[in-house]
Amino acid sequence: MGMSSGAAVPAALGFRMPAEWEPHAATWLAWPHKRDSWPGNFAPIPAVWVEMVRALAPHETVNILVNDAAAAAAVRARLQTADVAMGNVALHLIPTDDAWARDHGPTFVTRDVDGRRELAAIDWIYNAWGGKYPPWERDDAVPQRIAPLLGIRLFEPGIVLEGGSIDVNGRGTLLTTEACLLNPNRNPQLTRAQIEQSLRDYLGVRHILWLGDGIVGDDTDGHIDDLARFVDPSTVVTVLESDRRDDNYARLQANSERLRQMTDQDGGALRVVTLPMPAPVFYDGQRLPASYANFYIANGVVLVPVFDDPNDSVALRTLQEVFPRRRVIGIGARELVWGLGAFHCVTQQQPAI
Repeated sequence: MGMSSGAAVPAALGFRMPAEWEPHAATWLAWPHKRDSWPGNFAPIPAVWVEMVRALAPHETVNILVNDAAAAAAVRARLQTADVAMGNVALHLIPTDDAWARDHGPTFVTRDVDGRRELAAIDWIYNAWGGKYPPWERDDAVPQRIAPLLGIRLFEPGIVLEGGSIDVNGRGTLLTTEACLLNPNRNPQLTRAQIEQSLRDYLGVRHILWLGDGIVGDDTDGHIDDLARFVDPSTVVTVLESDRRDDNYARLQANSERLRQMTDQDGGALRVVTLPMPAPVFYDGQRLPASYANFYIANGVVLVPVFDDPNDSVALRTLQEVFPRRRVIGIGARELVWGLGAFHCVTQQQPAI
């Protein structure tokens, strides 16, 4: 089940990546343990995971990767102490190097066969965003551990890709950035056309939309999940900076201009909804990639990073309008984003079958 040899690829077998708002069986998380990811301020981080699990567990299974039995016991105790409903929480002894499950976890795809739905997993190569933060071997192995646990097929495209660098509308359109996918630290041997072909072959998409640069402070080289996200098959929310002097102003304007010229897979114009940006968040003199676009859509709820900023309420209200049937929940992310990511970066959805 390797490279693009025609019939063996998921798209040829009828698989596609569902949109994040389609029904989930579960959310996958990896419990945070790498103190170096939040240097000097790790202490508040596990509590953020508790809040995520508390919000998600009433709506879907929450699968949590832990490094060993001692970690499992500590996490279980912590969640129970916080009165989290444990009936929907499962801990798995799958060791990780770090907690960014969106990027190292499998991308799940589904297909309909003989009236039933089948789940499979895509195992991209993971190299910690272009070789930035060794070691990453345990993270790269995560999909190979999850697929047998679920008893599902695992496809291996043989290219470097992180889940945070792509977003789909579930109907054939994928949104990504040139800054990330065309970066020479990912797949220097591949052309843009070859990368597009892999996305088509493995995710079942047929229409690929490219934005340009990511936000300032984003160490992933421009992940889409800090910039622009599908919220329904024809609507994209995107962040815009209102301060012309801000380093994000021009790049976000440029991306917004591109979006307004773009269409969906059927040639229909995209509806573009604007989210504000919070005021710049700094820690230790470093600008952090704080963005309201890094929300996570789950069954019944949307988890949104908030930053003790006046624009928090604007972002929450805007997202509540585009998700009328879900409860939009703001969770404080000022400490979390010191790790250079937020709620979308640490979650991975498993579609319902």
